[in-house]
Order: sequence, then structure tokens, then C-alpha cells
Amino acid sequence: MTPSTAWTRRAWLAGAAALLTACASPTAPPPDSAAREVRVVSSGGFTAAYKILAPLYAQASGVKIVSEYGASIGNAPDSIPSRLARGEKFDIVILADSAFEKLVAEGKGVAGSRVDLGRSLIGASVKKGTPKPDISTVPALKNALLNAKSVAYSASASGTYLSEELFAKLGVADRMKVTAKKIMSERVGAVVARGDAELGFQQASELLPFTELDYLGPIPDEVQQKVFFSAGVLQGAPNPEGAKRFIRYLASPAAAGVIESTGLTPVAKR
Repeated sequence: MTPSTAWTRRAWLAGAAALLTACASPTAPPPDSAAREVRVVSSGGFTAAYKILAPLYAQASGVKIVSEYGASIGNAPDSIPSRLARGEKFDIVILADSAFEKLVAEGKGVAGSRVDLGRSLIGASVKKGTPKPDISTVPALKNALLNAKSVAYSASASGTYLSEELFAKLGVADRMKVTAKKIMSERVGAVVARGDAELGFQQASELLPFTELDYLGPIPDEVQQKVFFSAGVLQGAPNPEGAKRFIRYLASPAAAGVIESTGLTPVAKR
């Protein structure tokens, strides 16, 4: 799916209609359910899909969805680890699969509750009207990084992979120390769109919503980090049963069209 088709009204409406149909199924919470609120914290990679799916679920089920957002990893004040360390209470966390397993190991996530929702690829974007470097092969990606005057990458899972593994693998780590910047508590696309970075890397699903950008495509498969964004229940969740119901909808075939329209490859088949 190309960026020009990823955000069409037809895709949005088709996914919305399918999900609303699914929400009418017998597995939806009964009208007299005492648990009428689910609290969710989501990382950026799934945010575009989540912001469509959560209101649809709330409308169809009558359950109030309370949403917060933050990076999967890192110590930014609004990152998911920082929120949990402060004792903020959530039923569901949506983040990179490996980050959820880390929460399980720390006793913060419920073992066995993880459900993979969609696979994401790291991509790159530039501001519209600026040169569009080739990143389709490993040598081309290396040249693009070496030639860029400024590079932005995320403070979450994709950025950690770039800064701690890929830059060194490509032999550009020294150059990146001068030209690259980790972006905290903001979308990389916003930084590139206002001209504060020439070239930006983040999960494709986080770059595609920016109409001010030209999406260059994913980085080559040989050096790609394939991340699954997953939902899981947190220890001490105020509404664990409501959390499980909501996760079932996010992982259902009815949600797959919305997930795909936002640049992720859904795990469920439509």
C-alpha cells in the first residue's frame, strides 16, 4: 500500500463499518456490566490505528476508553516506562513486542496476555519540495545518511535500533554523532516537517500521517527491524476483563483494514 492510498476516506470508512459490525457480536460487554471504563497507554507505532479503533469500540460497546500516549522505551517524562514508574494506572499497554516482554520480566506486565496486533517497518521521510534520497538498497541508505546535513530518529524502539546497531553496521556511526539527533516526546515527522531535520527515520505508521512529507519507503529488508506492536494487560489493571475484551477487538479481522490503512501489516487476516 502506498502513502497516497494509506489514508483514503474509503479505507477509513470500510474499516469503521467492519469494526462496528463486529462490535455488535455476542462477545461485546453486556449492558449491565459494572466495568465501563478501560484505561490504555499506547506507543507511537500503533497510535494512528488506535485513534480510529478506540472511538469506534467506545461508540459500539458503551465502554469509556481513556487514552494516554508515550514512547515504548526511554526515560522521557511521558514515556511508558516513566508513566509506570510514577505509578500511573492502566489496564492495557500497547507497544513494541520486546518492550512488553521486558515489562513482564519486571513484574509490570501480565505473562501470557500479549497479543500481537500489527507488524511495522522502519521508514524514512523528507519534507515535500526537498531532494528525495534513494534508500532502497543498503549502499544507497548509507550514502543518504552520510550526505544528509541533519538526521532525526525516534527515542523509541526504532531509534534505539538505529543508534545502537544499524549506524555502526553501516559504518556511519561517527557521522551520525555529528548530524543525527534523537527526538524525545515528539514525532520525527513533525521535526522534519518544520525543517529542523533534513531526513527522518521512524516507524512507517508514524511517518505516513504527515501530508507535509514525502515518504521515501522502508529501509532495505537486509537491515530492517521488523517490530510487532502488541497489546497486553498490566499488573494491577483496574479492569482486566474489560482490557481483554478490548484487546480481542484490536486483534480481530474486523480491525485489520484500519490497521493496514495506517501503514502496519495486521496480524489478523481480513
